[in-house]
Amino acid sequence: MSELKCLLWDVDGTLADTERDGHRVAFNMAFAEAGHEREWDVPTYGELLAVTGGKERIRFDIDRGGMHEMPYEEIAGLHARKTAHYESLIAEGRIPLRPGVRRLLEEAWAAGITLGVATTTTPSALDALIEHSLGKEWFDRFAVLAAGDIVPAKKPAPDIYNYALDKLGMSAANTVALEDSENGWKAANAAGIKCVVTVNDYTCDHDFGGADLVVSEFGEADRDAVEVLDNPHKLGELHHVTLAHLKQLLV
Repeated sequence: MSELKCLLWDVDGTLADTERDGHRVAFNMAFAEAGHEREWDVPTYGELLAVTGGKERIRFDIDRGGMHEMPYEEIAGLHARKTAHYESLIAEGRIPLRPGVRRLLEEAWAAGITLGVATTTTPSALDALIEHSLGKEWFDRFAVLAAGDIVPAKKPAPDIYNYALDKLGMSAANTVALEDSENGWKAANAAGIKCVVTVNDYTCDHDFGGADLVVSEFGEADRDAVEVLDNPHKLGELHHVTLAHLKQLLV
């Protein structure tokens, strides 16, 4: 039996449903701005989400013939413009937090649980989401913001989780990760961390066999009950996911 001391949060699709109406739209804005005749529609972007990292998605699309060949510097420039557009979308309030996220964060903060972020999104995009969707006080409440290219291998490799644990001086045995994708849960699992998955339209068909809890969302007390997709620990009273549920995963 271990005590819950730390929660590590993924960002895209977990804190907020950023992929379809945020990153995808921003990529298309950057492509149009640069004169590329390429638009990632909703199904196409769903395919590209199998590749972790924005620059890596552009490279993958080039390699499969979706875009013309370009050097890394041009890919990086496109990604930088995409990030700027994405930050503008967030600042305009077009990407709210997912249901239950703020409640769980507040509950954990009040209980003295260490909070951190472990994500492949760029630091500037993460900063924009925190500032405009959570509030500037959360820059101090998150004990680590592990993001972007800070580690050599992105999810499903465990590097970003191992980095966050090392920076926090935390043990995987006292930590729960919150994710939305197969790559994300695999990364947490490879780091030895229990993982709760909250699916979205893009990830609902992913393979989460072995995850510790899979739900449609974290949910709210005053809304309809969440859909429980897998509950191997037999957690009870799962109308919505609470801090008490997360603690039970370590029992």
